[in-house]
Amino acid sequence: MPPLGPIVLEGTHVRLEPLLPEHAHGLHAATESDDIWTWLSYDLRDPERLERWMRDAFEARDRSEEVPFVVLLRATGEVIGSTRYMDIRQRFRGVEIGWTWYRRDTWGGPVNPECKYLLLRHAFDDWGAIRVCLKTDVKNVHSQHAIKKLGAKYEGTLRNHTIRRDGTFRDSVYFSIIDTEWPAVKRGLEDRLARAVTR
Repeated sequence: MPPLGPIVLEGTHVRLEPLLPEHAHGLHAATESDDIWTWLSYDLRDPERLERWMRDAFEARDRSEEVPFVVLLRATGEVIGSTRYMDIRQRFRGVEIGWTWYRRDTWGGPVNPECKYLLLRHAFDDWGAIRVCLKTDVKNVHSQHAIKKLGAKYEGTLRNHTIRRDGTFRDSVYFSIIDTEWPAVKRGLEDRLARAVTR
């Protein structure tokens, strides 16, 4: 199997590039809204925390455990967030898409579905994945809705899976797409993105 990355993935609305140190300023500018961090296990508005988060991402990349991306708007080149492949299981042809966050003003549009489409297409069509999973906080209803809308199927809930920043225990909701489902999911996402372009 070829490696998952580093690679550039480009769509109509977004461009995913390998995360690099020079992206720090653009990422920090995209972190302003409180809403972004409500259900995430980190809050990157503090520059030192962002620097540590990037360093951890580079170390995971160097261990071939993760492939971190920065997300840019194609029209302007602005940095609007980040996402990554993680829990890469080469032997079993499985991977997770996660650590995803976007600038607040891009929510609800084509950014997330196109990012997920590009990541899923590369994982299934180029890398040969047989399973791609996504997870979120059981309380993050917005994220669960977005994942279901992609066409992913609910697999189950891991209780007390992690601990939130406020010290409460988080249950994690797992979803997945498998290789036999990918053609239909792919068509659905392509139709959805085509409608977004023609609006």
